[in-house]
Amino acid sequence: LHQGAVGTGVDIATGLTRNGVWTNRITDVHPDTGVSIEAIQIPHWDTILLLASRCYEITRLGYMGVDIVLDAKFGPLLLELNARPGLSIQLANRLGLLNRLEMVESLPEISKSPAERVEIAKSLFSTKPVQPDR
Repeated sequence: LHQGAVGTGVDIATGLTRNGVWTNRITDVHPDTGVSIEAIQIPHWDTILLLASRCYEITRLGYMGVDIVLDAKFGPLLLELNARPGLSIQLANRLGLLNRLEMVESLPEISKSPAERVEIAKSLFSTKPVQPDR
C-alpha cells in the first residue's frame, strides 16, 4: 500500500471485497480502470483464512500481517509474515483496529485450533456484505 498498490477491505465472514484505499485515500473504484472494487468474491476464501490462522503456530504473535498471494496452479500461498504490519488497511475497511483488538482481548481464551479461530473471527468481524450492482 505504501508503494501505490490498491488495498481493499474484505468482509471476514464472506470473502467479499468492500471499498478500498489508494495512496491513503478511500476509493470505491480501481484508479487505473475505473472498475468497481466492491463485492468481488475472493477465491479460496476459507483456505486463505485457515492459512493465515495457522501462522500463529509459526510465530506465536497475537497480532501480525499475513500476506497471501493466489496462484493459478497452487491456489493460496504464503508470501510473508509481518510482525509490524501497516495500518492503512483500516481505511479500506472503514473500521478502526482498536475495537477489533478489544473484542479479541475480551475473549476468555484463544482457541488452540486454527479452524476454531477462523470461525471466531468470522463471527466477531463480519460486516454487512456489499450488494453487487445489478
